[in-house]
Amino acid sequence: MPSGTPSATSSATSTKPATCAMQEPRVSSRPERLKTSSSLLGQKSVPASSRPQTTTTCSAPILNCETIENKIRKNIQHSWRGILKVCQEKDVSKLGEILVSDFLDIAEKFNLDLSEGEINQITTKYDLQKNGRFAYYDFLQSSILLLKPQESSLLQRVIIQKPQKPMSPGPQTTSFFSAMLRIQPQILCCWRPMKRTFKSYDESHTGLLHIADFRQVLHEYSIDLTEEELFNILEYYDKTLSSKISYNDFLRAFIQ
Repeated sequence: MPSGTPSATSSATSTKPATCAMQEPRVSSRPERLKTSSSLLGQKSVPASSRPQTTTTCSAPILNCETIENKIRKNIQHSWRGILKVCQEKDVSKLGEILVSDFLDIAEKFNLDLSEGEINQITTKYDLQKNGRFAYYDFLQSSILLLKPQESSLLQRVIIQKPQKPMSPGPQTTSFFSAMLRIQPQILCCWRPMKRTFKSYDESHTGLLHIADFRQVLHEYSIDLTEEELFNILEYYDKTLSSKISYNDFLRAFIQ
């Protein structure tokens, strides 16, 4: 009987599981059944666990775009005028978009040094209308103007203080980008003394200036805005029509 027990149990496992449980000790039979059941559950859970991984890989290109844009930011800041000029020549309808093939030629002409995978990610991100076209104004403003708030690390030096009340910006129009890009080189040359001048006009220390004072400070640093440019800038920074503008928000857009 002891010698026949293993063969009996092996044949009984497939035909008579109940008698097998009675013949074999609990320690040897039930753990094996638990292992087989857990392994089957594990096999069934593989596709379910793989689904979240596929969703995370889909979001990877968006995250990687920030790395790509940081990589080419300095190059773009040196040659953005030429890039903008060529883009505007290609943009006959003045919609702020060009063909993806035109952007590929521009990226090669200005030595942006992008791999095929990086170009695919950039063009996918800035195909805002999902029509196979490249929104070059949004691409340039993300590399030159810092309009969106970014998380600051503890080691990062705070150059310009954030306002106590978060800004509710207005529309980012093509005319607004054009005005900001035109004065960007002048702002970079004198933003530190300009910041002090803004503060001297801000006697109540609110971080806000009346439009006339704001325009006067720019004029003191030889930055003269046209009426249309001033309107487009105020449309973004003075959405609520308070006749005041946050000079810290304005300067922060140019300081990377």
